[in-house]
Amino acid sequence: MSQTRADIAVIGGTGFYSFLEDPEEVRVETPYGDPSAPVAIGTVAGRRVAFLPRHGTSHEYAPHTIPYRANLWALRSLGVRQVLAPCAVGGLRPEVAPGDVVVPDQLVDRTYRRVPSYVEGGAVHLPFGDPYCDRLSAAVAGTADDVHRGGTMVIIEGPRFSTRAESRHYADQGWTLINMTGHPEAALAREMRQCYTPIALVTDMDAGAESGAGVGQAEVFARFKANLERLTGLLTDAIAALPDPDGCSCSTWADGLELTYSIPGEVPAPVFP
Repeated sequence: MSQTRADIAVIGGTGFYSFLEDPEEVRVETPYGDPSAPVAIGTVAGRRVAFLPRHGTSHEYAPHTIPYRANLWALRSLGVRQVLAPCAVGGLRPEVAPGDVVVPDQLVDRTYRRVPSYVEGGAVHLPFGDPYCDRLSAAVAGTADDVHRGGTMVIIEGPRFSTRAESRHYADQGWTLINMTGHPEAALAREMRQCYTPIALVTDMDAGAESGAGVGQAEVFARFKANLERLTGLLTDAIAALPDPDGCSCSTWADGLELTYSIPGEVPAPVFP
């Protein structure tokens, strides 16, 4: 396999660079502009893995300005078919607590300033009833006894945190986690016919879930940094256990459909009259 190809990608914070063996940076041009950063490709558990820092190498992209379409297209152009997405989340309900790792199975989109799709014309409607890959979720959840599987993650626009009333409203709906980056990342991965699952670290309880001043940025960053070694170990074990993506419904949903956007190496760019 070419050294600039990878089967698996991790989209996460810059602290994850260290888990790649002998990484090589690859700059990728996309029809949607530059991705958040050059893609680093190296080896993990004997497999070729691409890493892309979601917020850029110096955290220059706020959640609502991340070039999500460029990121997923760039990874697909390098051969990536499976995406693991570690992220920081707030907890909304008492069944989770700071320090927990959760693999959710549902999302609720509350964003409003982002381009959520590659579809810009024509009739292409993405099936998204189950937004995350069941195969990947099972592999991640099987890496450790303390990884929780299931729950709903609500994605808010950001960059501000929720008001206490908003947070309580989300909890009252039965939603488990709150995050700012999970959409449209998951939907775009599905449009690229990639398997995708988040790996959510609970860094805090959201403003409406506990008393006090509410969540702050320093608390979130400190909790995530303190758990980097644990998360990189989990990622390494998950990568070693990932199943063959062939035949997964994350890819086969588009079989027989005429897509109106390009998938690199698979579907050419459409030509409209």
